[in-house]
Amino acid sequence: MQALIDTLWAPWLVGLAGSVALEACLRPRPRSLTRRGVGAACVHLGSWCLLFALFTLVLQRPWFAVVFVLSLTLVVVQSSNTKSRTLEEPFICHDFEYFWDAIRHPRLYVPFFGIGLAIAASTAGAVAIGMFLYLEPALTGRHGLFAVVVTLALLGTLGAMLVGLGLGRCAPITLHPATDMHQLGLFASLWTYGIALYRSKAPASTPFERVTARAASDTSPNVVLIQSESFFDPRPWCDDIAPHLLTRFDATRTQALDKGTLTVPAWGANTVRTECAVLTGLAPKAWGARQFNPYHTLARRGLPSLASAFKAQGYRTVCVHPYIASFYKRDRVFPELGFESFIDMSDFDANDKHGQYIGDLAVARKVGRLLEDDDNRPLFIFVISMENHGPLHLEAPDRAHASRALPTAPWPLSKPFRDLAVYLKHLGEADEMIDRVKTSLSAARRPGLLGFYGDHVPILPDAYAHIGAPAGETPYMIWSTERTVLENTMPKARQAHELGIALFERASGHDMSSERIKADPEPQEQE
Repeated sequence: MQALIDTLWAPWLVGLAGSVALEACLRPRPRSLTRRGVGAACVHLGSWCLLFALFTLVLQRPWFAVVFVLSLTLVVVQSSNTKSRTLEEPFICHDFEYFWDAIRHPRLYVPFFGIGLAIAASTAGAVAIGMFLYLEPALTGRHGLFAVVVTLALLGTLGAMLVGLGLGRCAPITLHPATDMHQLGLFASLWTYGIALYRSKAPASTPFERVTARAASDTSPNVVLIQSESFFDPRPWCDDIAPHLLTRFDATRTQALDKGTLTVPAWGANTVRTECAVLTGLAPKAWGARQFNPYHTLARRGLPSLASAFKAQGYRTVCVHPYIASFYKRDRVFPELGFESFIDMSDFDANDKHGQYIGDLAVARKVGRLLEDDDNRPLFIFVISMENHGPLHLEAPDRAHASRALPTAPWPLSKPFRDLAVYLKHLGEADEMIDRVKTSLSAARRPGLLGFYGDHVPILPDAYAHIGAPAGETPYMIWSTERTVLENTMPKARQAHELGIALFERASGHDMSSERIKADPEPQEQE
């Protein structure tokens, strides 16, 4: 037994030191291990004991286990750094599922890490596995199966005890990932977020729960709500952008019944956070630790939503999303939210692509055809566009468009402006989409309402580093075909969860102010 302990001691200690060193590579860097408190330090130590014991038991080679675990830790660290750079948020335990998504949808993830780096890391990993299996002898062949299992089980038990003891002494998390990562470090923040997620409860109600059923009338308007991918107005942020970039957007805002800035719970990605807030009328705090991907909950049990409220009012409810329906489990979530049909990318063809994804103008044509297909029911169409989605650096900027959108920027464009020019070109298509959907709504037999908002600002780290980061808010507006007085409505700042409520009140004349207060529960997650 002593010989086995002597064999395990050196790799265990080297691995522990390596885990501390890798954690220090996080950007932003967390507090040093000695300044986090006894609880977080115990969690780190216990986590390493658990991981080392588990992988050594499986691989039977302690040095191989050390390299393997540290390699996995490095992947998480690099993922966190990339996420912090692009999304203003570090890695949390909820993000482990995205490794599987990266395999299923590599275009949405791998380019942000670097395709060359991904290939090199995979190759190096395969070579290392082969070398260790060949060069390092198995523990059971030298020390016996019983001694190996007992020793590693004791080490794993010690690790579990240290994790449990440490978690009980960690400070409560704030559910602000950057803050919690800084205070607790990588291992403790992953554990505490995982436990918070396990203990959390889904919201019990929404503001739409008390909407009563009634038949639609001939004057019930068709309603189109567009969630425009990565849409924000970049002109106040960047002086180099031409003022005439979004002429149709500007004209529509001038005529809008309601408009202003929208505070959204996402930056650069995590669309479903904004999407869920708009559709359910619930603020992120109502979800507790589930707020980072509430669709996991909604895939199992739906809640009353904007769609179900319209459905109760006699509407046909349709979602148009020109991407894979199963992404974010939308194919399971949206029926639970009250949508009767879901139009995904299978309803489009290759000619509808503009850039990497189905274009906004193809989506506008689809909306127009839906509005023409009159079955005597008013329509609620929720559009989730894709054209502006990154990674933008996979496309080359168009010189002719760049000269119009960025007239003062010299060609060839410098690095901070290359992705921005690509983004602005697609933003112009979103601008055109607004006008085409307005035309379709105006041509319909019924009156029409158009709601429009951006889910988050785009991923433009080079431009943000050069110009400065924008505020992170996006614009919204509600426009009506029946607007006759073109007075300039005063802008109003809203939270994302207030927009769907405002749109429903406009469409139905239903005052939801009392329901809104009752259905905005305090978070039920407990630490």
